[in-house]
Order: sequence, then C-alpha cells, then structure tokens
Amino acid sequence: MFTLAHVSDWHTTTLAGAPAAALATKRFWGWQSWHRSRRERHRPEVLACLFDDVRAQQPDHIVVTGDLTNVALEQEFVEAARLLGELGSPDHVTVVPGNHDAYVAVPPERGWDRWAPYLWGDGDPFRGEGEGGAERAPTRDEYPVLRQRGDLALIGVCTALPTGLFMASGEVGAGQLERLERMLVAQSGRTRVVALHHPPTDRDVGRRRRLRDWQALQTVLARTGAELVVHGHRHRSWFGSIAGPAAAVPIAGVRSASDVGKREERRAQYHLYRFDPTDPGGPIELEVRGYDPAGRRVVSEEQRPIVA
Repeated sequence: MFTLAHVSDWHTTTLAGAPAAALATKRFWGWQSWHRSRRERHRPEVLACLFDDVRAQQPDHIVVTGDLTNVALEQEFVEAARLLGELGSPDHVTVVPGNHDAYVAVPPERGWDRWAPYLWGDGDPFRGEGEGGAERAPTRDEYPVLRQRGDLALIGVCTALPTGLFMASGEVGAGQLERLERMLVAQSGRTRVVALHHPPTDRDVGRRRRLRDWQALQTVLARTGAELVVHGHRHRSWFGSIAGPAAAVPIAGVRSASDVGKREERRAQYHLYRFDPTDPGGPIELEVRGYDPAGRRVVSEEQRPIVA
C-alpha cells in the first residue's frame, strides 16, 4: 500500500519589510490583502502543527500543489524553501507552483530556482544550468515533469503564469497539453496521479480564478485517463470526477494547509491517499486530516473511498 500526502496553499510567508519599490506593481493589492486578513488567517504555527502531523503519518511521498507565497517576493521564495526543507527532502516532496508563486514576472534566480530540486522530475537533464552553475527550475516549456515511485507515476503540471490586476487564472498551454498526453500514454499500466494548482474544471470557479484551458485538459484526460487528479487553489475540499476513456477520472481538491479556521469551511486540512500502485484503477482510500483549533493539533476527520 502506497500513501501519498497532499498539501497546498500555505501562504505563510511574510511581506513585512518588503521594499516599497517591489510593491509598486500588482503586488501592492496583494500586500493590502495580506495586511488586512491573510496574515491573520494563514498562521505559521498552524502550518508547523500540520507539518508535524504529516511527518508523523510517514507517507511514502508528499505533493504540494502551489501557492507557497503571497506575492512572489524574493524573500518569500527564500522562506518557502526553508519550509520545504522542514517538510521533507526533494526526493520525498514534489512541488508544482501556484498562481501566487507567479504573481508577477520574477527572474528565475530570484524565484522558482530556490525550489528547483522540488520541482524537477526524475532524471531531468537540465538541472544545474542556472546562473553561476546553480540548479535552476524547469520553465513552463519543460513541464510536465514526471516522478516515478515504484508503480506510481506522479505527473506535475504547471498552470502558474503572471496575470493582470485582480486576476488569478491559470493555463496549461497547447505545448504542455501535447506533452502531457504523450506522458500519460507512456505511463499507462502504472497508477498515474496528475498534480496541478488550478482545478481542471469550471465548476464553482469564477472566470477570474479559472483554468483558461480546462476544457482542453479534460479532452486530454478523456482520451488517456488518469487514476487521480489533485489540485489546490480554492482553499476548499472538493471531490468530483471527469470523463475518462473507460472509467471516470477522480478529482480531489484540498484546503489551505495553514488557515487557522475563522471560517470553518476553510480551516486547515491535508489529505492522505492510500492505494495499491500495482493495481491501476483499483480503490483509493482518502483520509482527511484537519487542524483542531481547540486542541491545537491535527486530527483525523474523515476516512472514505474516493468514488469516481
């Protein structure tokens, strides 16, 4: 039995001390949001408690579906890299970026390169070609990435790209969709888990926050299938399915990993998926673990099969 932990949207990096020049962009409005509410909702102590629980559950692998930062400041990428180190090693943790991690265009060496070992797939040939020989992150043209853990094929899709003011949308793009289809076909026979930040659907997602090419992504999945698709972005638990070639493809969205719970439906949670990767299409058991504000601990809240 394989256990995959799914964590997302922690937003606990601080904007305190950010230089005024860096905020003279779209970031100004993100700074206002952080100052008014996000810094009180997304709490480092909640995230630390959740990390402790994830490690205690000893999952075989952890996937983080983006939004580690608020407005993509260099100081946030440094802080998020430290947090990733606390969560686990790059071989044990896979990250796909979210829209807040691409809030504005950032030189790679000041942004995603800080997380490069967590972003690449297994054996990707472009590592270590960054500035000064430092490891660099994959570009959008180099996604999707693939990590194989036994009979599990974990496929990371990048939907993050800079957007205009008050927009939080994402896009896979035609080139990545073509590569994704080839990868899914090549990995048939394994248990294929696709990880991305934005939901692969328009259900309950407004245009401002939607994946622009969700229909094209669903078309690819309808041809190839996948055993599970996981995402973040909405800060809510969401379970559904989309059409596959023989059976429906289950989708699971997870809440923020750091929300203190001023609104119960957004209180911090993470997911554990348990399955036999040698049995593609076999049962997937879900355990939802959530932060208990009264006890300041994480507890099991729900266990059930994911039904496509």
